[in-house]
Amino acid sequence: MTNYLEFEKSLAEIEGKAEELRAMARKSEGMDVEKEAAALDKKADGMLRDLYKNLTPWQKTQVARHPDRPHCRDYVEALFDEYTPLAGDRNFADDHAVMGGLARLNDRPVMVIGHEKGNDTRTRIERNFGMARPEGYRKAIRLMEMASRFGMPVVTLVDTPGAYPGKGAEERGQSEAIARSTQMCLRLRVPMVSVVIGEGGSGGAVAFATANRVAMLEHSIYSVISPEGCASILWKDADKMREAAEALRLTAQDLRKLGVIDRIITEPLGGAQRAPQDAIASVGQEIAAMLDELSQLDEAALLDDRRKKFLDMGSKGLAA
Repeated sequence: MTNYLEFEKSLAEIEGKAEELRAMARKSEGMDVEKEAAALDKKADGMLRDLYKNLTPWQKTQVARHPDRPHCRDYVEALFDEYTPLAGDRNFADDHAVMGGLARLNDRPVMVIGHEKGNDTRTRIERNFGMARPEGYRKAIRLMEMASRFGMPVVTLVDTPGAYPGKGAEERGQSEAIARSTQMCLRLRVPMVSVVIGEGGSGGAVAFATANRVAMLEHSIYSVISPEGCASILWKDADKMREAAEALRLTAQDLRKLGVIDRIITEPLGGAQRAPQDAIASVGQEIAAMLDELSQLDEAALLDDRRKKFLDMGSKGLAA
């Protein structure tokens, strides 16, 4: 069953009518509705193209949060071989909002780390909706240190509304854990690439995305705060999230112009949720290409490349 977003209501009606016709034909032998259904399919395809041609920042936010969008676990299972999960921060607990471990990408040993939101009510609660606690970031630090020690590139998949802001998380040093994870990214002596596959929210995302190369899926978002949070602070009204989304410059297209990210990965028509395997394959190709590019650099060049990237960040496109 397709989950339609708010701005896709008209599309839902057309596709629903086509499906109704086909359902009627299956129940009534000899009833031929294929011509009418095909006409509706053609109309729906045109409508889908028009809808996704010029999405607003708020609409892109909705697409980035779509429940059927492929998540970190889907990418790991489809793209990486010999995945061996590693758990725990060796201090407090294992945070299920963060998954990671040893794997192979096209026979290249890598350390893959990412936020996992879950795909149904049970797993979303178990994964805390992708909002990591301090132990999640400390687990990531441990895995990055291991990768650096053994000379393995680090691949991170970012998909979080932000770090978990709960009382316990703050008591256990949430801000310090995020800062140290970001610091570890900058100190890595191996190539590091990051892909924002859905939401890239605040420091919770930066702690995984301070990489040599950062890519975003076409309809993903990356921002210092959610549109709703921004609207609540600036206008004291969360309903102004559309205006906030415009002001935040959170789309992949805006961030590419500013030099915050390096690549935009094209999504299937209608978003990654409509053709998950195609979206996953595209991400895999881009990760491999970025790692190939970075494999030409020695340790000193990798560190310098990463440092320069973040010192220059935001300087592009400011005149515009």
